[in-house]
Amino acid sequence: MISREPTIERLAIAKALLLTPFGLDESHLSAALAQIRAHKVDDADLYFQYTRSEGWGLEEGIVKSGSFSIDQGVGVRAVSGEKTAFAYSDDISQASLTDAALTVRAIATASRSGRTKVSPRSIAATRSLYPDLDPIATMDSAAKVALLGRVEKLARAKDPRVAQVMANLASEYDVVLVARADGTLAADVRPLVRLSVTVIAEQKGRREVGSAGGGGRFSLAYFDDALIGKYVDEAVTAALTNLESRPAPAGEMTVVLGPGWPGILLHEAIGHGLEGDFNRKGSSAFSGRIGQRVAAKGVTVLDDGTINDRRGSLNVDDEGNASQRNVLIEDGILKGYIQDAMNARLMGVAPTGNGRRESYAHVPMPRMTNTYMLAGDMAPQEIVSSIKRGLYATNFGGGQVDITSGKFVFSASQAYWVENGKIQYPVKGATIVGNGPDALTRVSMIGNDMQLDSGVGTCGKEGQSVPVGVGQPTLRIDGLTVGGTA
Repeated sequence: MISREPTIERLAIAKALLLTPFGLDESHLSAALAQIRAHKVDDADLYFQYTRSEGWGLEEGIVKSGSFSIDQGVGVRAVSGEKTAFAYSDDISQASLTDAALTVRAIATASRSGRTKVSPRSIAATRSLYPDLDPIATMDSAAKVALLGRVEKLARAKDPRVAQVMANLASEYDVVLVARADGTLAADVRPLVRLSVTVIAEQKGRREVGSAGGGGRFSLAYFDDALIGKYVDEAVTAALTNLESRPAPAGEMTVVLGPGWPGILLHEAIGHGLEGDFNRKGSSAFSGRIGQRVAAKGVTVLDDGTINDRRGSLNVDDEGNASQRNVLIEDGILKGYIQDAMNARLMGVAPTGNGRRESYAHVPMPRMTNTYMLAGDMAPQEIVSSIKRGLYATNFGGGQVDITSGKFVFSASQAYWVENGKIQYPVKGATIVGNGPDALTRVSMIGNDMQLDSGVGTCGKEGQSVPVGVGQPTLRIDGLTVGGTA
């Protein structure tokens, strides 16, 4: 069997789903873009999308919920200076495409920008970070129900204190096609799966929760018995540990963050502040600080959309630009920002492959992909042992950050009180309060155990949600404020 080059194969899949059934071809896309360019614009694009999603949910020993949906449509955008005109339709047809193009081109009537330079058609560079499969079709319905049943059975067998088990299995098949006014034509086929396990344990009238899970851009076969068992172990252990937790002490103290998912603090407190739109507008605490020291020596932070199979990875972003491995902070020095096409143009830099949108009904903006800190050279146990009195946080729940000030508040879902280098007991109700740029300067020890999260992250910004990844090694941060319940 002769296989086609991956980029050509993805274009063929996208055209077969998004153009051919509706009597469209590349000439119709070119005509729509020409209509937009009839007025002066700096940029324009067409974004076609087909999404098929499925979800199964288990609770109280039975599969109580099941969902399946198909959505498709096209978004049409024109950009002039800082202004964006956008129209979208769930009707893919020549008529709706023409109507949307005529609607958005009106943006240029009051613009002083020049016309977009039209180049010969270019196809996005070759790469294949994940398989172009439909994950929903990789396992039949009976097997999906049986998988959730195994989660229930395993969790209850772990400990008699397990009172309730909830599990969710989600799959998504997402196909996008992007045509740009500069001649770029790009497509991506994005599988995405996720298994989530939540356990409630009860002891002497007290109930506590533990959760685990993961996923990425591959088939449902990823969730084999060994991995299911690992998720169940983590969720049950977390719930039982929390049953023994005591009220968290409060005050300013040393905080050690565990590896992997605790990188969500890095994502929120620092990552959003490095997005191009906030920095172009001068509203980020990192604005105008390229080349300056913004973190302790040894702190190197990347946003990398090119890691194979990861939840936040993309062959191309939602503007047709190849995702990249972007070094944002290197050895404590700020090197650059995360950029989409519009903010990059306005700031006089190149796009970084971070133009992302939730769907065809949304405009793109600079968003993170997989954001993480590189490892240092310290053993994790050595870092924990260095704590005289402080907190060791291994898992986090929700959090908030103010981009302008950099202030953040995070709740730890699993944490321990440490004295004289020894873990004393688990604590409950700990919140970590700080300032992102300031916290980076307080990093005093960096572990050699960098991990990416298991594939569960979803990032929200301006009402749009996209899948992301986070990661970090064990970190010691001095002088953070912990809000406790003690």
